[in-house]
Amino acid sequence: MKKLDFYILKKFLGTFFFAIVLILSISIVFDLAEKIDDFLETNAPLEAIVFDYYQNFIPYFANLFTPLFVFIAVIFFTSKMAYQTEIIAILSSGVSFKRLMYPYFLGAAILTVFSYVMGGYIIPPANRVRIDFENTYIKEIHETGMSNIHMQIEPGLFIYMRRYSSFRERGDDFSMEKIEGKDLKFKISAKSVQYDSTENKWIFRDYVRRDFPNNGKMVLSEGEEMDTVVNMKPADFKEERKFFETMTNPELEDYIEEQRERGVGNIEPYLIERHRRIASPFSAFILTLIGVSLASRKTRGGMGFHIGIGLALSFSYILFMTISTTFAINGNLSPMIATWLPNFVFAVIGIILYYKAPK
Repeated sequence: MKKLDFYILKKFLGTFFFAIVLILSISIVFDLAEKIDDFLETNAPLEAIVFDYYQNFIPYFANLFTPLFVFIAVIFFTSKMAYQTEIIAILSSGVSFKRLMYPYFLGAAILTVFSYVMGGYIIPPANRVRIDFENTYIKEIHETGMSNIHMQIEPGLFIYMRRYSSFRERGDDFSMEKIEGKDLKFKISAKSVQYDSTENKWIFRDYVRRDFPNNGKMVLSEGEEMDTVVNMKPADFKEERKFFETMTNPELEDYIEEQRERGVGNIEPYLIERHRRIASPFSAFILTLIGVSLASRKTRGGMGFHIGIGLALSFSYILFMTISTTFAINGNLSPMIATWLPNFVFAVIGIILYYKAPK
């Protein structure tokens, strides 16, 4: 590390954090103006607004905007250096363009680690508090149940429900089968199942149980109500709003593995989130490469031209990411390809711009 490296790194990180603070300040003002009626209508406590909502609002949106503002920060201060002929002076002194990139990539590495740790371990617990505040004081959230549920809740233990109501925590037309090898051991059919949260058990109503012992004779029993404890919970049958945002990386991995073992088919949003938490911080390197390659030369349009090109590329990156993840959710594209494809395409653009940049 030389003085030049510290000079560029200081400008990089300083510009980035200044831009983030500025945009978050503006975001908080607009968000408060939009939600103040909800706060007054629901009598939200001031302490909860400050510490439960906005204290957790800030890191969430700071991390969300990180790739975009890495790009904008690089474009802004590099363009300024170029128009003050600092870039020309650096290159004329014998420093290669490749060597000039070192402090930029060091800054990108620092922000990548910062974004990954924040997004995977610090922000999810904060999101639980923020989303709970939103559900309580800002908007009435209607969790939607699920229909035609087929699931393996334990090895060899399968359930089916025609419909599950999140509001009533009740399932209709329920059946549960235990299979060992090729043999059906028992089957329970119930008109409805209800979760008892006080004792953490399920109540089967109007049930019929068929047992198939080794002697081959079916044993039939039925009744109006039966209590049982099984490895399933109401959260397994709810499509909650942004549920994955409240999970740390280990929790997300465990949840995905659990759903796979149960045979749940629609886990694409969780797979996308898992890959996004890596791909999004890594994009800082790619956007830094593009930003330096674009902003290091003088153009007639001045600094505004560089910033305009930077914003256009930033929003095209976001649009590309949105389109690809939509295809992944609909099952037409692998979640890993969907989240990494924008990085790959823009990496190619960055390499082309790098080799066209002034050496």
